[in-house]
Amino acid sequence: MTEPIEHTPQLFPVVAVVGLGTMGAGLAEITARSGRRVIGIELDAVAAGAARLRIEEATAHSVERGRISAEERTALLGRITFTHELAEAARAQLVIEEIPEQLELKRELFAQLDWLCPPETVLATGTTALSVTRIAAATQRPERVVGLHFFNPAPVMELVEVVRTVLTTAGAADSAAEFARALGKSPVSVGDRPGFIVNGLLFAYLNQAAAMFESRYATREDIDAAMRLGCGLPMGPLALLDLIGIDTARTVLEAMYAESHDRLHAPAPVLGQLAAAGLLGRKSGRGFYSYAAPGSSRVVPEAERAAAGRVAGREVREVGVCGSGTMATGIAEVFAKAGYPVLLVARSQEKADRAVAALAKSLDRMVGKGRLSQSDRDAALGRVTASGSLEDLASADLVLEAVAEDLAVKQELFATLDKICKPGAVLATTTSSLPVIQCATATGRPQDVVGMHFFNPAPAMKLVEVVSTVLTAEDVTATVLELCRAVRKHPVLCGDRAGFIVNALLFPYLNDAVRMIEEHYASVDDVDTAIRLGCGYPMGPFALLDVVGLDVSLTIEKVLHAEFREPGLAPAPLLEHLVAAGCLGRKSGRGFRDHART
Repeated sequence: MTEPIEHTPQLFPVVAVVGLGTMGAGLAEITARSGRRVIGIELDAVAAGAARLRIEEATAHSVERGRISAEERTALLGRITFTHELAEAARAQLVIEEIPEQLELKRELFAQLDWLCPPETVLATGTTALSVTRIAAATQRPERVVGLHFFNPAPVMELVEVVRTVLTTAGAADSAAEFARALGKSPVSVGDRPGFIVNGLLFAYLNQAAAMFESRYATREDIDAAMRLGCGLPMGPLALLDLIGIDTARTVLEAMYAESHDRLHAPAPVLGQLAAAGLLGRKSGRGFYSYAAPGSSRVVPEAERAAAGRVAGREVREVGVCGSGTMATGIAEVFAKAGYPVLLVARSQEKADRAVAALAKSLDRMVGKGRLSQSDRDAALGRVTASGSLEDLASADLVLEAVAEDLAVKQELFATLDKICKPGAVLATTTSSLPVIQCATATGRPQDVVGMHFFNPAPAMKLVEVVSTVLTAEDVTATVLELCRAVRKHPVLCGDRAGFIVNALLFPYLNDAVRMIEEHYASVDDVDTAIRLGCGYPMGPFALLDVVGLDVSLTIEKVLHAEFREPGLAPAPLLEHLVAAGCLGRKSGRGFRDHART
């Protein structure tokens, strides 16, 4: 039997990968899988042997999982040559470096490659944050130097950022993008600035989360849970920093700060402290969390803090909800399904009745989907009473307001509740951005006022931000934490400052994305694609902005800027212009995208 003739790719048939750590080894594997010859280079013979073993183990695992056949594995490994001689790179049409993230180290390597390789060879850096332009300047061929930022693990992650400098020719950049497509990846084309698209947006957010933890505003567990449950992210920011590596994160942020001089990009001091102590995250066995062993993903629970100082919560038998909108109706549904009698109060009996009717429809949908039995539906609805009079709240143990996000409206309501509700009743606001303390001081009982920020839709979203002011009584906070767990929600505790946890981290990231397209760095589609594929987020920033509403986003960003006075938090002018033009997102038919045509 004759051997089948193997097709040789026309574009970059031989590729050299310099640096065979986790990323380089993964890149060598997927390049060989595409039918190309790969020259894997590690300058140390022992490291080259370790890289060979790493690729052999990874491909054997792929065979076990049925991703490739044993024959394909044998052919793939046969296309990879391992060496510790850099001169071997001269045989490749494309050389990709994946060495440690140090500018001078990369510049030195590129100067050597420039001397060794033919003039037509394309040289690519896998840097995640360093200046491609400065790396290219170490060569005599800056027009043929590009960035090829693959994401870890390279065999799995679909995104590749193709980075061009002001000197990179269109041909070199286009060929690099075509190479990425040939590997089954989705390339996005970007200019040369620290962090590119993904890290430029991601690391500023991670840095803010580290600073939030450092200030003891919230625990690491609550910060991570808030972003996972409140935004649907695959991983919380502090756990993600541990996965990336604390030292790597500092390197990226230092590069971003050197370019932007924005204080929000200056690495949070806690990152430097952890790095100095050798606490680099998963790879060292400890970072923000402790792990079973270096390289392990299993978090070791730390000893629980002493229970001293904990107080019992107040008894809650009857709940009142003020409002008739989607949030008020959803919150009433949550409590009713959990077995609490609920009084839903609106401005009129008619509005209250309509809200209860909407609640009934929601329960009916759950029955239709098999998520709720008819008897449980009837029991839940039977626990809800509609009223057009606040006076009926006199017997409630906890009253939650979900009225318009207007401070004056909320203060007026709290002043009225103060006169009506019985002593000891807990008064809660569901505000997402207003100061809870200003609602509390509208009453004569600020110690009884707390924030309970549910997320929309309340029946589906698990997260509740529990916001204590400087005057909130300990037993009031304890009451709300216990109540959240009783209705099967996940409470996270935080202080009373703008944005609480989720919005304080989410909206600066969204604002940075707007600035990115405002500066014509990348397109709306490229940014959304990069974040979805590079971070595993459920949607990109512009898709999310259009869903949230550009006017709502602008309001929250103004609140954050007013509170923290950071220039970097000032709303992007483009966002303000779109809101002024009535482009509010999906609800108006047009935002960053035209939804009228979809």
